[in-house]
Amino acid sequence: MSAKPSERIKELGLVLPPAPSPAGVYKPLLVVDGLLYISGHGPVNQDGTLMQGRVGFDTDIEQGAVAARQVGLAMLSSIQTHFGDIDNIKRIVKTMGMVNCTPDFVRHPLVINGFSELMADIFGQENGIGVRSAVGMMLPDGIPVEIEAVFQLH
Repeated sequence: MSAKPSERIKELGLVLPPAPSPAGVYKPLLVVDGLLYISGHGPVNQDGTLMQGRVGFDTDIEQGAVAARQVGLAMLSSIQTHFGDIDNIKRIVKTMGMVNCTPDFVRHPLVINGFSELMADIFGQENGIGVRSAVGMMLPDGIPVEIEAVFQLH
């Protein structure tokens, strides 16, 4: 893929929501030794509100994947707001995906694919797919998905 991430965002017609404000005492992102660490993000709507739901209860796998994709858009917004030029990102290294789900729900990776597919669309198959975990748990504020990530910088 030859297009820069910022160009891919435009080509794909993606609209980033407003960057969320920290909900506690932490930094939204931190650069250490050429790596950009992103704190956990939830799915932010275009109006700045958080998506709600629990996969396996009032949200299905497809809706969960849409929420995970929206987390990716919120994360990109935070990168642009707090870091600057998204084209300084070389690749995604690690994704930690957390799914708010019922105890019997077992398809966590399919939900987090919404985020991973977005990153592959923006950064390419080689640089947009890194290592990943996907687990189920209770999440704050009734959000269906929370994701944290690590990116390598140029």
